[in-house]
Amino acid sequence: MSRHPAITPGHSAVVTGAASGIGLAAAKAFAQVGMNVWLADLPGEALQAAHAEVAALAAVEVRAVPTDVSDRGAVEALAGAVLRAGPPAIVMLNAGVEAGGKLFSDAETWERIIGTNLWGVVNGIRSFAPAMAKSGQPGAVIVTGSKQGITTPPGNAPYNVSKAGVKSVTEALAHELRSTEGCRTSAHLLIPGFVYTGLTKARGVAEKPAGAWTPEQTVTFMLERMEQGDFYILCPDNETTRAQDEKRMEWAMGDIIANRPALSRWHPDHAEAFKRFMEG
Repeated sequence: MSRHPAITPGHSAVVTGAASGIGLAAAKAFAQVGMNVWLADLPGEALQAAHAEVAALAAVEVRAVPTDVSDRGAVEALAGAVLRAGPPAIVMLNAGVEAGGKLFSDAETWERIIGTNLWGVVNGIRSFAPAMAKSGQPGAVIVTGSKQGITTPPGNAPYNVSKAGVKSVTEALAHELRSTEGCRTSAHLLIPGFVYTGLTKARGVAEKPAGAWTPEQTVTFMLERMEQGDFYILCPDNETTRAQDEKRMEWAMGDIIANRPALSRWHPDHAEAFKRFMEG
């Protein structure tokens, strides 16, 4: 099976948010192709269990490093430990929280969500990407974004803001890497669909809904699209097609171009027009 050139046996992969969900599925996938894996997540039993689970899959080196990605010093310490053996081939900045935020949530909720989701990515990029780019070796920085960072639906404003920022900073990274002479590190924005993860379970969903993909399906799709060179890895799921996603995103951008009210998709005066648009 062909793969992105960074996904090579014997090389290293770093995954944040690796104790569960998409991060754990990715760590397993990297280990199964023979990569040594660094698992970063908050300290606790989940990280220890993930370490045991990944280590049991293949004869590779697996290390678990308790890391709060919102803490710049903690991410720099993680990078320092990894970089002692040379730049990793893969860095997947996946750690994320939802935390039930709203527009008028307290400052601590805003800080927790943006600290993990956005600053966690900025800290990871600043700590790993320069050495990866300078190495001249094949590499990839994968950042987990969200469709909510593109269409920004009403509701969890802190999460939407954090993921909109993640999209922007990953686009900036892609431009920086391709503009650096001799750099062979690529950037990729993973945009999952409906996935049954810990975030879903935290909302009280005890069993995988029929419409959701598993984390493993999401990672398989991600690896396939990385091999094809995609930057925007826009994942469908069992209830939403790519065509539907494209039209929703097109409508969101159309709010600016057509000077419609903000978030007109959810505005009663535009509901019928949006319905006709989606029906083609």
